[in-house]
Amino acid sequence: MLRIQDVLDQLTRVQPTVDGLVSGKAESQVRGIAVTFMATQAAIEQAASLGANLLISHEGVFYRHQMDTTKLLEEDPVARYKLQRLKELDLAIYRYHDGIHRETLDGITAGVIEELDWQDAVREYRPASAVLELPGMTLQELASLLKRKLNVPFIRFTGNPKLICRKIGVLVGYRGGGDLAIPLLREVDLIIAGEGPEWEAPEYVRDAVYQGREKAMMFLGHGPSEAPGMRRLAGKLRLAFPTLPVHVIENETLFQWI
Repeated sequence: MLRIQDVLDQLTRVQPTVDGLVSGKAESQVRGIAVTFMATQAAIEQAASLGANLLISHEGVFYRHQMDTTKLLEEDPVARYKLQRLKELDLAIYRYHDGIHRETLDGITAGVIEELDWQDAVREYRPASAVLELPGMTLQELASLLKRKLNVPFIRFTGNPKLICRKIGVLVGYRGGGDLAIPLLREVDLIIAGEGPEWEAPEYVRDAVYQGREKAMMFLGHGPSEAPGMRRLAGKLRLAFPTLPVHVIENETLFQWI
């Protein structure tokens, strides 16, 4: 019998961590695996409909980064209903955030670079970023490529859309804040980030451009920048457990323009 714990043993473990089982029991038999960026209500229902009883989610199930959700679950009807459905569906959820980010190559960063076919362009992998050198293309051309390959409907940017970008930094997820992005911007033409505080690195770019410096930032969104890494994880799990069905559950685009 293959247990949920046998699957979890294939994942990178680190301490301290927010990773861990949110629901379900490690000793239960695993019948199928689903992998997603965010264990939304829709993703939970879809995982169950596919016959999976283990859902591996990168981000937290109950709307906060840390694991302690006792107060929310006591007070909030949305969170309580979600937990109730997990019990009814007998669905185990494993939060896999820190471990995948701290693989030898950050599995989330590697995922987005591989989906863009940029492996040969990588000049350096760093713990929280990657630096690449690409043939020169405008910011507008690069945005079109990103939207097509990552299937994102829109990309926010700051900077000159005609800027020729050659040296690029990649900061997935919530790494687009000033502490990481501003030092990296001194080395590169453009940063492609997931998200970050708008008053930090984007304002740095605005001032840099005003001073005549050629800098830019693009924001894919947190999910679109990290979902490729979870798809990459699903591929690794299929190799590790060839007799188990492994599904990828894509989250719908979170924000819309009006």
